[in-house]
Amino acid sequence: MAKGAFDKIIKAGLGEAMAYLDESASDRGYDALRDYLKKQKAAEFVLSFEQIEEIIDAALPRAAHRASWWETLRSPQEKMPQRQACLAGGYIATRQADGKSVRFKKIK
Repeated sequence: MAKGAFDKIIKAGLGEAMAYLDESASDRGYDALRDYLKKQKAAEFVLSFEQIEEIIDAALPRAAHRASWWETLRSPQEKMPQRQACLAGGYIATRQADGKSVRFKKIK
């Protein structure tokens, strides 16, 4: 366990500490999405939430159902791991109207 995580557990309540650890673990999961995207050749494709969860080997948070959670060009000052993974993988992500899938479009 990282020293920062340990310090947070000591200083915070258990609920807040567990949220911190879950967030740290989920951030690492988006590396798998980045790596997956880097291997893709298609200019544009769609993945269901289930497919993304298989790639990252974790459940997506409820927030993933909001379009703003995926929008890579929205609020670029907000460093959100899923957005950064998409951009680093060479794609712009947009949640689809069905609320259950994401369109990835290659950055030119």
